[in-house]
Amino acid sequence: MGTIWFCLVAIMIAMYVLLDGFDLGAGAIHLLIAKTDQERRQVLASIGPVWDGNEVWLLAAGGTLYFAFPALYASGFSGFYLPLMMVLWLLILRGTSIEFRNHIKSAVWDPLWDFLFSASSLLLAVFYGAALANVVRGVPLDGSGYFFEPLWTNFGLGDNTGILDWYTILVGVLTLLVLMMHGALWVQLKTTGALSERARKLAWQVWWGVVILTALVTAVSFSVQPQIKENFLTWPVGWILPLLAVAGLAGVAFELRKRDERKAFFASCLYLVGMLTSVVFGVYPMVLPARNPAYSLTIDGAKAGAYGLKIGVIWWTIGMLLAAGYFTYLYRSFAGKVNVETDPQEHGPSY
Repeated sequence: MGTIWFCLVAIMIAMYVLLDGFDLGAGAIHLLIAKTDQERRQVLASIGPVWDGNEVWLLAAGGTLYFAFPALYASGFSGFYLPLMMVLWLLILRGTSIEFRNHIKSAVWDPLWDFLFSASSLLLAVFYGAALANVVRGVPLDGSGYFFEPLWTNFGLGDNTGILDWYTILVGVLTLLVLMMHGALWVQLKTTGALSERARKLAWQVWWGVVILTALVTAVSFSVQPQIKENFLTWPVGWILPLLAVAGLAGVAFELRKRDERKAFFASCLYLVGMLTSVVFGVYPMVLPARNPAYSLTIDGAKAGAYGLKIGVIWWTIGMLLAAGYFTYLYRSFAGKVNVETDPQEHGPSY
């Protein structure tokens, strides 16, 4: 049951990255590709009905983590308290900037909301990448099962680690580029005209950075976390997962050349799934690696009681079926290109 819930939590996190990833990416590139007020409203309209719903997957993943692995939840959330508060504030700023931009038409305030939307989206992408890198690298857990990390120390990978070091920053930059590419492909899919073409060009430019950093981060990660190499050598079938990422990345380039917007976006989704599942496979059976492997939290050491996990699978399945039905309906209703009214009295995007 512990392994099943390990996979279920991974699925929910992957869903969050796939869905909220494109609107975080759209925010990060907002000021790069949108040159006029009309185009900025188009970018917002492209994520308008779905951005807040996408964030539900983050809350659901956190709740599932608390239910299935309470020891991990207690240790991780206490150790990462400072960055979690920063992420919370960034989510608040991002949400308020989107809502105020859509409901308050003001030549004075609109540039501020645009800046906050873009800056908070960009920083969230970097922080999420750094958080993932902390899990791969390992944290300074001790015999008590708890730890504390400052925001940074000496940026090295020794015993005195911080949230930010050269490795976590490297992964944070890769995450930002990946989500910028993912967001640009979404904006290209949902918009028309010059804005869609700029999004396509930006996706191409960022794609090269993603290729280079993916290769670099992969090579470094095998050195930083020995468990990854051990798992791939023990279970060679796991190589299918990074191959999915390679296929997705190649698919993005292929479909961009063909100008197939939909397939290019889904190829980006395949890359994200391949990368995330490769990380999950690489750290298994650990749920929170420690710098000293003797103190790492494993599935068996962090999971809840067997009876609760069995009952939880039933309710989780019911909840996910309802969520899947809702999101299918939502995205079908939101299909096609967005249309933003040009009426100067219009305070929000029209879909």
